[in-house]
Amino acid sequence: CVNHMKQHFFNAVNLMFSNILILHKPWIETSYHGVITENMDTVLLDPPLVALDKDAPVPYAGEICAFKIYGQDAPFEAVVLNRTSGEGVLRASSPVDCEIQKEYTFIIQAYDCGAGPSGADWKKSHKAVVHIQVDDVNEFSPVFREPMYKASVTEGKIYDSILQVEAWDQDCSPQYSQICNYEIVTAGTPFAIDRNGNIRNTERLSYDRQQSYKIMVTAFDCGQKRAKEDVAVHIDVKPVCKPGWQGWNKRVDYEPGTGSKQLFPKMHLEMCGGPLSGVKAMVELQTNHIGKGCDRETYSEKSLQKLCGAASGSTDLLPAPSPSTNWTASLLTDSGRDSDLIYRFDGRQAANVPDHVVPQNLTDQFTIATWMKHGPSPGLRAEKETLICNSDKTEMNRHHYSLYVHNCRLVFLLRRDFTQVDTFRPAEFHWKLEQICDKEWHYYVINVEFPAVTLFVDGVTYEPYLVTDDWPIHASKIDTQLTVGACWQGQSTPRFTQYFHGSLSGLTIRPGRIETQKVISCLQACKEGLDINSLESLAKDIKFHFNPAQSVLVVEGEDLDSINTAMTKVSYINSRQFPTAGLRQLHITTTVQCFGEDSCLAIPDIKAVVMVLPPSEPRITITGSNRLVRPASDLRSPLGVAPFKEIRITSTVIKGDSFSGCEPGVMEVMHNLDYCDVLLIGEELNPEKESLEIHHSALLEISSLSDYVVMFLHLQGVDSMAHYEQALRQVRYRNWRPASLSERRFRVTCSELNGRYTSNEFNLEVSVLHHSAPVEHVNHMAAQPQFMRPVHHPLMIHTLNSHMSAPPAATVVIVVCIAALVVIVVIGVYRIHATHQDGSREDEDGVKVPDVDWDNSALTITVNPMEVTMKAWPQSVFIMSITKYVHVNGILQENEYGSSQKNSFRSLMVKAEVFKYTPSFCSSLLLVQIKSSVQIIQMT
Repeated sequence: CVNHMKQHFFNAVNLMFSNILILHKPWIETSYHGVITENMDTVLLDPPLVALDKDAPVPYAGEICAFKIYGQDAPFEAVVLNRTSGEGVLRASSPVDCEIQKEYTFIIQAYDCGAGPSGADWKKSHKAVVHIQVDDVNEFSPVFREPMYKASVTEGKIYDSILQVEAWDQDCSPQYSQICNYEIVTAGTPFAIDRNGNIRNTERLSYDRQQSYKIMVTAFDCGQKRAKEDVAVHIDVKPVCKPGWQGWNKRVDYEPGTGSKQLFPKMHLEMCGGPLSGVKAMVELQTNHIGKGCDRETYSEKSLQKLCGAASGSTDLLPAPSPSTNWTASLLTDSGRDSDLIYRFDGRQAANVPDHVVPQNLTDQFTIATWMKHGPSPGLRAEKETLICNSDKTEMNRHHYSLYVHNCRLVFLLRRDFTQVDTFRPAEFHWKLEQICDKEWHYYVINVEFPAVTLFVDGVTYEPYLVTDDWPIHASKIDTQLTVGACWQGQSTPRFTQYFHGSLSGLTIRPGRIETQKVISCLQACKEGLDINSLESLAKDIKFHFNPAQSVLVVEGEDLDSINTAMTKVSYINSRQFPTAGLRQLHITTTVQCFGEDSCLAIPDIKAVVMVLPPSEPRITITGSNRLVRPASDLRSPLGVAPFKEIRITSTVIKGDSFSGCEPGVMEVMHNLDYCDVLLIGEELNPEKESLEIHHSALLEISSLSDYVVMFLHLQGVDSMAHYEQALRQVRYRNWRPASLSERRFRVTCSELNGRYTSNEFNLEVSVLHHSAPVEHVNHMAAQPQFMRPVHHPLMIHTLNSHMSAPPAATVVIVVCIAALVVIVVIGVYRIHATHQDGSREDEDGVKVPDVDWDNSALTITVNPMEVTMKAWPQSVFIMSITKYVHVNGILQENEYGSSQKNSFRSLMVKAEVFKYTPSFCSSLLLVQIKSSVQIIQMT
């Protein structure tokens, strides 16, 4: 009973204390954020789950007994870890799957333990919101939506996308559910795939090469998890008609002399029905391997200048080697291209041009022209490469003018003398062009109109990009040296420097004048190129243009039929009568534009050739009488004899072959000649008693050449065979002392294209018939027909002077005076008669002289250099003497040049000294007659 009373007492006491201590509710945060990884049970909360109670440390009342969750189907539970500290944990009560639900939101409350072990009178906290996010795990692999993919393509096209494959992933998060990459597993296929699954071809497919492709493709999610199974992609290649040019031949034969020939008469562009907005075709004729870049005439440079109407007076600095132009004999030549004279410079040779060849005064206007082929020289970038240089011959090293290449730049140097200008003036002109070092032939012309200098390259004008000034050169008495292929250094040890590396041809300089654009274009023009037949038949929408050399043709149009018509009219033409045979490459590139696109279809390029067939080689034949018998009196006459009066020049070719289907036959053709030579065979010509002469009228278009060769008459210039025939018929042989002469033999040869085709050697023998009857001797030195080009030698005058002595008897003096007066009267009458009756003597010999005014500036005749040509000019008489030629080791060399007497009275009065021992009245009469002769010469 006592114990029972005690228990009731203690319960009453506890109840009293509990009523006193359970005064506060538990406290938690107002919100929680948690993360749980799927298939895991632990939730990471922020902040941690902790409940606090201010009734602590009272037992039960200050302790946390539970956390309760309120929410619809929240698969979570909260567990108290420590009742005293109030710590708890939130965990999944069942598996959490991100793919089912990614987030959860619910309410949580904390409960204390109440008044005692029974939990009576417990108190709960306020409600807190809990947000839980479920983290994904990359548990699923990508899966393709289709078990297999199929597509077809058309051969010959490039596709941006043939087809698209697609895979997906069941994972819930963007990281693991998205497909980040596709990959073609099959190696060595002409396909590629992008990040979006688009498959494209990387090259044009060909049905003939492969009809179908099977490729395996896999996918990766952004967690780099590969698809469990790869997918197969089948791509079929469909054959189609191939866009391109059809109906053309790979080889086109061109027969010389047939004019313009169509290259593609049946060609058309196949587009297979594809839409287009325009077509652009470029036809290129490649002729770099022919001659100097294309087929051009191979006449000498002077002949070409004459044909193009260039001004006279040019000096050829690189002529063909000959006895009078032997400074080029040591240079390397490349004459294997149809007589083209090309000099190659390898940096070790050069040539000094003789002083008598060099123009002494260039003036403020002059032209330098040359063909040049030059490429970059490795290791020589700092070295100048000189084409032409005029520098001091001795003592100093001044460059007066030069043309050189430096680092693929063309530089022209011109230093004026103080006598010409004394101010700071332009001196160096620089051009930077691709053509200078492209290893191709180009024609360069420098026109100088000081201080302006203009460069023409292949007929196109270029102004210098840099001009530097300099002071003029001080005047000095030092001679200059003109050099080709290097520069002469006369200071200290004389030697060549700044050697040129490349090829040159046709290097000329013309003082006093500049060349016109028309002449320059003519000199560099190709004789072969592309052409279009029947321009008037082209459609209006067709546009076309050529490059300057007519080796590139561009045709543009919007309509396919118009383009096809235009291309069938593209032709090849070669205007040379005897073109260079061989292949010419043809290259055609085509671009097709579609609507809204730059290009839509690829048209294969065309490569073809034009085969220029070998021309029928002409056989130049010189015929005529091989023997001529003439009395000695004819040789002594003022006209002499015309040994080639019956000469005839013909040319024949063999026509008809397997190409033409005709039987071979001989056909006479007409073409030009560029030189003829008349050679004396046997004993050398004696200028004291014989000469070769030619009538002025025979030189109609034949231009001049100063190649002096003993016993040699050289006619040069591009002209017809008929004109050369006429010129040779006017050749005269004279011998005013033929007593000891029984015969004279001559040889004639002619050439076309600078020696490419030569005639036979026509030999003629002139036999002299002597008579016993005396023949009146005429003083030919005093009486010369005006229409002849007489040749004299000073030695003839000297001989008369040296053998003339004072006659011892007066009778002899009277006889001489009377004879002299008779001769003078005859001379005067003859000259007056010759002035009004041109060529009466020639009529007697069977040769008629055309009644024309002779243009002496266009004449070219080279006669015996041991004689001197005297020519009548309106204001003065020039007597030029070449006094002596000698043989050294078989080579004719010039020993001495005579001076020109520019005063006509003085030159003729010198001849009066012949009569200085005659009586004074005779001398006076002779002097009066000489002056009268001068007046007659001046009038005629």
